[in-house]
Amino acid sequence: MVVNKKQNKVLKLGLPKGSLQEATFKMFRKAGFNVTLPSERSYFPSTGDPEIEAILLRAQEMSRYVQEGVLDCGITGEDWIIENGSDVVRITDLAYAKQSMSKVRWVLAVPECSGIDSVKQLNNKRIATELANATRKYLKEQKVNAEVEFSWGATEVKVNSGLVDAIVDLTETGRSLKANKLKIIATICESTTQFIANRKAFKDSWKNDKMQQIAMLLKGAINAEEKVGLKMNVRRKDLNKVISLLPALKRPTISGLAQEEWCAVETIIDEKVVRMLIPGLKKAGAEGIIEYPLNKVIY
Repeated sequence: MVVNKKQNKVLKLGLPKGSLQEATFKMFRKAGFNVTLPSERSYFPSTGDPEIEAILLRAQEMSRYVQEGVLDCGITGEDWIIENGSDVVRITDLAYAKQSMSKVRWVLAVPECSGIDSVKQLNNKRIATELANATRKYLKEQKVNAEVEFSWGATEVKVNSGLVDAIVDLTETGRSLKANKLKIIATICESTTQFIANRKAFKDSWKNDKMQQIAMLLKGAINAEEKVGLKMNVRRKDLNKVISLLPALKRPTISGLAQEEWCAVETIIDEKVVRMLIPGLKKAGAEGIIEYPLNKVIY
């Protein structure tokens, strides 16, 4: 009897539980994976792919378990790779502008009224943060001797109530810090969402191929997030005028119609320009303009 060995192969994938969970599930679904949880309390999502064995873990722990080989690969933030000092392969960056997968910063902040304007003024001060190891490393590089304590959350409250002199906290825009009368005096690190792999698993040809397939589909889904497709009919005499208005990934696709004097034009553009573009296309002679959403854009 011939045994198909490939059927026994499984990729162990870690998906982040917490703030990244919803955005990650959405992106996997858009990439073509039917990610579902059997129940709200389950930690073992189904992906619809029998070759993937998924588990939910906190993003803070993901890189450690990937490095140790408990997982072949996983989704986590660059910040937690740095914090854990993990030796992993970064397969691809999964940052995109929407929701919680965009670029974020860990910043050093102090009360606006503190009189502190530089890191050097934090000598012998107390700092609270969830990113303790990275903060200690940064302070050492700056030759600043300060006490860094781990914070389990509500970090902004600790500095406002006088429990600590400064905090290192996560921010996208800085608005929350400003609302709490805090000012940023330094950036400890920047972070984006990463698809990472265990080095041994990365050298396995089957697992590497599987991970590269997942990465390609995820990047395709991310590329499609802020783009839309446009279709329209154009008289050949108006074609050059219409094409001159169209931004495209490469060139718009042009195909003939049953009526020889007409052709169909199709392209992919940034969603943010559609509102301004369509009236101009109509004025230039385009008709039957259709805008449609995209699931994946593979470059």
